[in-house]
Amino acid sequence: MRRDADVVVVGLGAMGSMALWRLAERGVAAIGVDRFDPPHDRGSSHGESRLFRTAYAEGTSYVPLLREAWRLWRELEATGDVELLTQTGALMVGTRDGALISGTLASARDHALEHELLDHPAASLRWPQHVLGDGDHVLFEPMAGVLRPEACISTALARARSLGATTRTHTRATAIESDDDSTCVRLEDGSAIRARHAIVAAGAWMGTLLPELAPYLRVERQTTAWFMVDDPRAFSPERFPVFVRELADGRLRYGVPAIDGQTIKIAVHHEGADADPDDLDRTVVERDLVPLEEYATTMLRGVRVPAVRHIVCMYTNTPDEHLLVGPLPARPRVTMAGGCSGHSFKFAPVLGDVAADIATHGTTERDIAALTVDRLLPERVA
Repeated sequence: MRRDADVVVVGLGAMGSMALWRLAERGVAAIGVDRFDPPHDRGSSHGESRLFRTAYAEGTSYVPLLREAWRLWRELEATGDVELLTQTGALMVGTRDGALISGTLASARDHALEHELLDHPAASLRWPQHVLGDGDHVLFEPMAGVLRPEACISTALARARSLGATTRTHTRATAIESDDDSTCVRLEDGSAIRARHAIVAAGAWMGTLLPELAPYLRVERQTTAWFMVDDPRAFSPERFPVFVRELADGRLRYGVPAIDGQTIKIAVHHEGADADPDDLDRTVVERDLVPLEEYATTMLRGVRVPAVRHIVCMYTNTPDEHLLVGPLPARPRVTMAGGCSGHSFKFAPVLGDVAADIATHGTTERDIAALTVDRLLPERVA
């Protein structure tokens, strides 16, 4: 059967754009398709900024992937003329024995990452923008910063195209079919793309295209907002690192400095309602902004309310909130990359490279055992 490409990538957001880039760097004949025109604001890879952290509370096993991701972000950045990653350092704020600081500290110590742990008085002197309590500690990690998601995706796609990859936008995939020899991506217009292998990086639509994964993926609506500040210099990337704060009840808030010179970004991590990506409520109402404005007024100094801008996006969560990458057990010619669970963008280039490894060689040298679908009730997926 005639093939249109060696590998087809379905979805060209964070994971898909990076997979296409890494395939193109290998000289693989690849086609990428997306139902929209990336970068766009319909999925999970928009919003002007994403945090990059190396000391990782979510698990020490992520650190080697993060170190490699840092290198790949810089490699991608060198192919264009736009800054993709601004190093600001990161603050983890909370109690010493809370999950956020204890987990971050463990990963920093296990991998000999540069870091500082400061008590409330020392941290307050250094970062007076934060309102800290007597029991609060702050872990500072210098090897952290801000990614520009839209620029990252644009640069990856431009590089892939320059190396010979083809992209088809405004092209909706409706089904992924595969056999022992090839994979067929069915499109909404009735046509199809046939390839030796498919990488499916469809974000919130992953469960639609790969129905066997649907029971293990939950799409969650998220709201992010921007706030004016009294003194933009005090909230500049040089003086106000990205931050994650664990509240007394374990909930998380995070923020980004004034990379536009005027506003800081504040967001809630999780706590959103279940959502349908094809019928997402993109209207931001007062109840969406209450936790963000409450944080701005009680946990920060010099931040003005109400919010001046806001957006809605989506998380696609796995049951254990760990990422998802690797081959489908019952469909070896299909590799998936997704299950972002609200913390995947920083990993995108290395996971895209992992997906490219699997698509071209059938395996990868990276340790991804904890990220494959086999951990999610494999008896129902295999």
